[in-house]
Amino acid sequence: MAKQGSLSINSENIFPIIKKWLYSDHDIFVRELVSNGCDAVTKLKKLSVMGEFEEPENTNYRVDVVVSPEDKTIKFIDNGIGMTEGEVDEYINQIAFSGAEAFLAQYKDKTNEDQIIGHFGLGFYSAFMVADKVTIDTLSFKEDAAPVHWECDGGTEFTMEAGDRTERGTEITLYLNEDSFEFSNEYRCREVLEKYCSFMPVEIYFTNEDAEEPEKEEIPEVVDVDAKEEGAEDGDHEVTLDEEEEEEDNTPKPINTIHPLWTKHPNECTEEEYRTFYRDTFHDYKEPLFWIHLNMDYPFNLKGILYFPKINTQYDTIEGTIKLYNNQVFIADNIKEVIPEYLLLLKGCIDCPDLPLNVSRSALQNDGFVKKISNYITKKVAEKLSGMCKTDRENYEKYWDDISPFIKFGCIRDTKFNDKMTDYIIFKNMEGKYITLPEYLEAGKESYENQVFYITDDVAQSQYINMFKEQNMDAVYLTHNIDSTFITHLEQRNQDVHFLRIDSDLTDNFKEELSEEEVKETTDKLAAVFKKATGKENLILKVEKLKNADVASMITVSEQTRRMAEMMEMYGMSRSETGFGEQGETLVLNMNNELVQYLLEHEEGEHVDIICQQLYDLAQLANHPLKPEEMTAFVSRSNKILSILTK
Repeated sequence: MAKQGSLSINSENIFPIIKKWLYSDHDIFVRELVSNGCDAVTKLKKLSVMGEFEEPENTNYRVDVVVSPEDKTIKFIDNGIGMTEGEVDEYINQIAFSGAEAFLAQYKDKTNEDQIIGHFGLGFYSAFMVADKVTIDTLSFKEDAAPVHWECDGGTEFTMEAGDRTERGTEITLYLNEDSFEFSNEYRCREVLEKYCSFMPVEIYFTNEDAEEPEKEEIPEVVDVDAKEEGAEDGDHEVTLDEEEEEEDNTPKPINTIHPLWTKHPNECTEEEYRTFYRDTFHDYKEPLFWIHLNMDYPFNLKGILYFPKINTQYDTIEGTIKLYNNQVFIADNIKEVIPEYLLLLKGCIDCPDLPLNVSRSALQNDGFVKKISNYITKKVAEKLSGMCKTDRENYEKYWDDISPFIKFGCIRDTKFNDKMTDYIIFKNMEGKYITLPEYLEAGKESYENQVFYITDDVAQSQYINMFKEQNMDAVYLTHNIDSTFITHLEQRNQDVHFLRIDSDLTDNFKEELSEEEVKETTDKLAAVFKKATGKENLILKVEKLKNADVASMITVSEQTRRMAEMMEMYGMSRSETGFGEQGETLVLNMNNELVQYLLEHEEGEHVDIICQQLYDLAQLANHPLKPEEMTAFVSRSNKILSILTK
């Protein structure tokens, strides 16, 4: 007959695992024990609402965190529901028995789960990650309850006896182990509290019990000198500090905000409140561009604020912070399962009590549900951006340079986001106006059908920009590092559209017709002259009759070759190592220019070599910076040309 039974767990084996491996960060014990204190207060408040506890007038519910650097201790004190001896035996002595779950089960018809933080019954044991010994002193809210003292040295043995606590609530004392003394340091403990507990729903107060009391300055007596001079007796006109002067407020202040801005309805929040919350939370004193207030109750509960920060750097150095909360308790930064990768460039807070957390409350489970949350956030961001473009185009254009990396990255990474934003991608043209891709193509359909010319550097490419302007042609600015990838994305989504950098192969708009014979004859002649003068046997040279006679020489670069070279450089290869370098460049000479005409007529002239070298370097300079040795030679040659002209 088959044997049946229940699996048993040996606490002597499981307890060391809980202490060492349950939580990845040791400082998380602060979050867990403060959370327990908040839960104790929340439970008592709910009992008061249900009429099962008569709340004293002017009750100030609170959690206190007290450190002693001298004793190497840290205490967590609350004036919440407290525990009886039986409850300590049930909630503390049984590993993974959740008092929060038990409370919710008992009152499931009378209350809800709002702001009950604990669920797994393991948070208390995080104390043993940092403490050699832990004590609990507690007194239940119940009438005639007796105080309880509990003590454990980190093993599975404990002692429980009558305590001496006289006030309702619980005090947990951690006697820190040698590796964790840092947490009794005032500044270290404040840092951890700020990280995890800034928005917990109960006021939290912090005290260093070893700190010296600040000495009060003695205020000297002030006497009315004029009265003395008039012969008045001492004291008749004695003047002291203005009695109405406000005394300095030394009342202790909580270290947290129990009603963070995201808990309010968007209609109740002012612009200044949004900006203040941003500064205080992210310590960023640059004004955010704008923000999105998330407020959803169904089919899941999610609230939060996402800020679009002002960007002063290139895309690849942007780093945002999305803080994830569960019932106002900090969980983690930048959890990619909840926040799409491209939105991690933003800054903000998201609070979702419905998040399916693992037992350590530091990671997620249930991918399907999390995906729904992620999709909702993506949808709200897309709605905000598209709505701004439609109803507040002026500001949308003003913010575009800052927000475009978010949008472009999102379009590349997320098909649904791309579909929502396709009609709201705008480009700045050479006139400084913002236009959409269809608008650009429509305006240039007669000159450059289905071709989009773009500028990446208005200084290096100024020569080409001027040529475009002279021919009434347009180009758009694509200057972010992400734009090279975004161009490929746009071409894949628009099969008939091709992007060409403004210095790529010249179109017919810039040149006059040349016969094949004329092209071949002049090209062969000038190629030989330039190869000899520059020493570049692989030089690719092309002769054109450009409409602008002032341009003597210029470099054009094959779009395909240049993109391949840039891609290789992304993997750490230099221009010379890629094998593309100068091979993708074509030196274009303008037959309508006087200098080029001189070279054609004086192949063996005295100054031919120096003119060829100078024209080549000038073309290079208009396209990209010269190498150090090339720049040195260029400057020296320029000085020589000036000296020739003065003779």
